[in-house]
Amino acid sequence: MVKKARQFEGWRKTAQAQATITQGRGRVWVNNVPVEVMQPEFARFRVLTPIALAGELANKVDIDVKVKGGGYMSRAEACAMAVSRALVGWSGSEELRKRFMEYDRFLLVGDSRRTEPKKFGGPGPRRRKQKSYR
Repeated sequence: MVKKARQFEGWRKTAQAQATITQGRGRVWVNNVPVEVMQPEFARFRVLTPIALAGELANKVDIDVKVKGGGYMSRAEACAMAVSRALVGWSGSEELRKRFMEYDRFLLVGDSRRTEPKKFGGPGPRRRKQKSYR
């Protein structure tokens, strides 16, 4: 039985990733580049985390991820979420979903933290100009 290609999304801060999963030989591409050549190395490991947790299933599918926005680490987190959701959605395995949730909840569920906006009276959201009482 041949399954049709399916799309899944992931995000982190302002980075948005869209993963397309199809039957294949275990290849993962991020923006038309093999994930093995992705830099920096720490971001690559973050993208490959769900592949390592999935085990044998990862060798039966090809995943193509398109990502935009954010910094390199936000992009890696968004890719990891999209890949995780794609693997769980493709397999329909509750055991795989449980494995992802136990390892890192944010592989499947979005992280709602955002940067706090700047406010008046100082250079940032919290810091203020010093007062002198002399």
